[in-house]
Amino acid sequence: MASVETTVEKPAGRSTPEGAAMEISVSRQDLVKELTATQSVVERKTTIPILSNFLLEADGDRLLITATDLDQAIRTSAAVKVKKPGACTIPAHKLYDYIKLLPDGEISIKLLENHWVQIRSGRSNTKMVGMARANYPQVPEFPAVAATSLSAIALKTLIARTIFAISNEESRYTLNGALLILKAESMAMVATDGHRLSYVEKPNETLEGISGEKRVLIPRKALDELRQLLGGSDDEKVEFADDEHTLFFRVGHRTLSSRKLTGQFPNFEAVMPRDNTKFAVVKSSELAAAIQRVSQFADERSGAIRMKLEANELRITANSTESGESEDTIDTPYAGDAITVGFNSVYILDFLKALSNEGEVRLEFKDSQSAGQMRPEDPEAEYKYRYVLMPMRI
Repeated sequence: MASVETTVEKPAGRSTPEGAAMEISVSRQDLVKELTATQSVVERKTTIPILSNFLLEADGDRLLITATDLDQAIRTSAAVKVKKPGACTIPAHKLYDYIKLLPDGEISIKLLENHWVQIRSGRSNTKMVGMARANYPQVPEFPAVAATSLSAIALKTLIARTIFAISNEESRYTLNGALLILKAESMAMVATDGHRLSYVEKPNETLEGISGEKRVLIPRKALDELRQLLGGSDDEKVEFADDEHTLFFRVGHRTLSSRKLTGQFPNFEAVMPRDNTKFAVVKSSELAAAIQRVSQFADERSGAIRMKLEANELRITANSTESGESEDTIDTPYAGDAITVGFNSVYILDFLKALSNEGEVRLEFKDSQSAGQMRPEDPEAEYKYRYVLMPMRI
């Protein structure tokens, strides 16, 4: 794991003299917008007090705001009137919560002695205890070269259709993120927790600067932050770059940097089913509704349900000694041999939710002991989406 320095290098082109009596005025609306985009990175409980703070750097006509937890950082900026350039650090959540409560209008922020920071707005006058700017850790700068432009909509879709399949077990380090696969004419993402695997590909995406194949492991928390940045932006493109230890995503004037996950992601191609010849096509909304009803009577710990495919119907059942039993059937054209497979109901609902419970899905089986596969039933679909589920013994 890369070591993190705790000294600060001044960003290129910025002059924020240490100890300068920083003084700015900024629109409350603009400030809230940028603090909202950055505050989620800041840990509420940390053993390193300075990480509870935002770093504010004022110069020219911009206020640069930085938040980091050492594993990742977000940098953003707001237009301000700089009366005196300088820098300070200030408790992040306290500042965010306080600024949200102020009325709209101009806010004055001034650095006082002993790292105290004064905030004035209308009749409100508050002083907050900051910390020395020199103690704030260095945050990596976006590389000057070798950035790749990615579609914001495509990246947002890839994240939404894989993030729920990432493992929460810290011991399975390489499964604590999603694998982003970039090629010259496509982008894809895959995540697995060992019980299920979600793979989505966006073909016909021209990616300049990519030759062959580039694979990077993105930590789950970084994907969460990236999803929020994409959701709060109208930008159509995301600039992506990386170096030996760090991933960078620039969305408009905001930059997310994250430590790379190291290690070897599993050979996911090897577990993709190839002989699942028994299949049914059903409406996503019907399947989701039936599973939600039946799963109320599944074992609370395992969430296991049975799916039985037989003559022209899909039968979904669950039972437990505590709550009883339930059964639902969905009509679907099927004339093959009957097959019964057990699955975790939550895992199926996660997949259907990622599709917004819209359209039709194809359920593909081999036998009761083999992995099942689900995919949207739409040959014209913009994305290739495959969801692999390990069966459960019931």
